Amino acid sequence: MGDLVVNAAVVAEQYVAPLGRRWRHVQGVARRALELSVGLEADQVETVVSAAWLHDIGYAHEISSTGFHPLDGARWLRGQDWPPEVVKLVAHHSGARFEARERDLVGELAEFEFGDTELDDLVAAADLTTGPGGERLSFDERVAEILTRYEPDSVVHRTWLTAAPTVGQVVARAEAQAAARASVRGL
Repeated sequence: MGDLVVNAAVVAEQYVAPLGRRWRHVQGVARRALELSVGLEADQVETVVSAAWLHDIGYAHEISSTGFHPLDGARWLRGQDWPPEVVKLVAHHSGARFEARERDLVGELAEFEFGDTELDDLVAAADLTTGPGGERLSFDERVAEILTRYEPDSVVHRTWLTAAPTVGQVVARAEAQAAARASVRGL
C-alpha cells in the first residue's frame, strides 16, 4: 500500500484507538475495503482503503463538533488537506445523507459533493459488513445490530429504519461488482 493508506492508518490509530472497540471496527472495515477493492486501479484502492481507515474519525473527542461523525470527520480531514475524494467518501459514508436529514444537517453535509460512485458503494459495503468489534457480518446482521444497539427513539435507530432498503441495495451492488472483478481476474 502507498503512503496515503499508511498515513490514514496512522492518523486513524491516533484518534480512534482511544475509543476502544470502535478501533477494532475501523481495522475490520479497512481489511474489508481492501478485499472489496479487488481489481480496481491502484489509486482507487488507495482512496477506498484510506477512507475506510478514516471513516469514523469524526467520533474522536478532539474532532467531534456537531455530533454527526461523517460531517465532523470530513471537515477535520479537509482542514488537514486530505485528498478531496477521501474527504467526500468520509462525509457521505454508509448512508450519511439519511442521518443528515434526521439531524437537520443536510445543508452542512452538502459542503461535500455526494458522488454516488462505485467508491462510495465500496466504503459503505466495507463499513456495513463489519461489526462493531471488527467481525464480518452480513448487511442484514449489521443493520439488526445497529437497531439493537440504539434505542428506538434515537436518531441512528430512526435513520436505519429509513435508510436500510436503499443502502442495502448499495451494499449488494458493491459486493456483486467486487465478485465480478475477482472472477475476471480468476481470484
